[in-house]
Amino acid sequence: MSKRNYLWLERTGTGSFVGKSSNGVSIPIGHGENELTPGDLLQLALAGCNATSSDSRFAAALGEDYESTIGVEGKYDKAEDRYTHMIIEIITDMSGLSDEERAKLETRARRAIDQRCTVGHTLNAGMTNEVVITSESEDLD
Repeated sequence: MSKRNYLWLERTGTGSFVGKSSNGVSIPIGHGENELTPGDLLQLALAGCNATSSDSRFAAALGEDYESTIGVEGKYDKAEDRYTHMIIEIITDMSGLSDEERAKLETRARRAIDQRCTVGHTLNAGMTNEVVITSESEDLD
């Protein structure tokens, strides 16, 4: 059984935070220089989910050391303040495959994404969320 990875944010300044995980990863979050916005993270989460879900299919067809870049573009509706659509593009060299092999790989990769991409499943289903605000004293004695 895998150990659960806990996530939290720590405020570092006005509108700036560091996202942290219990496995030691940290990432600057905000709207400033050298920070990823929450919207950036959402887009990267979906792109990352697509990439990791399909990785074994590409590796099986192209070799374990295949190179890939995954692009993502979010269509943002300012009036509704939400993303309405995201496009994920998996870019890799498939020139060594026949047209039939390429079509088979694309089908297998799409099937793996459809089966395994939790972020995609969550976004497509429309997730609910809640906010809990807690007061914590500095003096915990």
